[in-house]
Amino acid sequence: MADLKKAARRLATASRKAAKDAAGKDAAHVLADRVLDGPARAEGLIRAGSVVSGFLPIGSEINTLKALDRFREMGCTVCLPCVVQKDAPLVFRAWTPGDLLIEESFGTRAPADTAAVVEPDLLLVPMLAFDRQGYRLGYGGGFYDRSLDRLRGMKRVVAVGVAFAGQEVDAVPHDSLDQPLDWIVTEKEAIRLTRADQMPGTVR
Repeated sequence: MADLKKAARRLATASRKAAKDAAGKDAAHVLADRVLDGPARAEGLIRAGSVVSGFLPIGSEINTLKALDRFREMGCTVCLPCVVQKDAPLVFRAWTPGDLLIEESFGTRAPADTAAVVEPDLLLVPMLAFDRQGYRLGYGGGFYDRSLDRLRGMKRVVAVGVAFAGQEVDAVPHDSLDQPLDWIVTEKEAIRLTRADQMPGTVR
């Protein structure tokens, strides 16, 4: 499985760059609309007090900042993931543009440890590739899988994989440790994933 995922990551990294070019410069704005009108509205999370986790894009990742701005305008608390330890879940810290950010070893930036720790209700999750069964190809650290496992053991959370439409593949290699997504949102559609006895639905 490790070798399958490693090979898939090489292909997906190249494919994502092409998908970004194909999506165009308005992808971030369209994504924000689809996230708000799709999972956020359907799951009842457009309200003051909801905690939404996003991420600061690196490389060719889709940009979630427009979506995070929209959530903040609606009174939600926005947070970013922080890597605090290898082989451990992420810690989520509140963030507002202009707050101090620190460089992490994975090339990401995160709030300083003085920022408040919060527990997200909705997570915008980055990925290299996705399939319509709700599985994502991540970067190999397992941070989001461990985090979703922990959060789902505590409360109801909604995991939304965000990507360019061109990152879709027929099947992502996965095992029992991989946490499935609840939604996938691209610049083209919002896909609501359901359990094994139901078919996925698309919210246009």
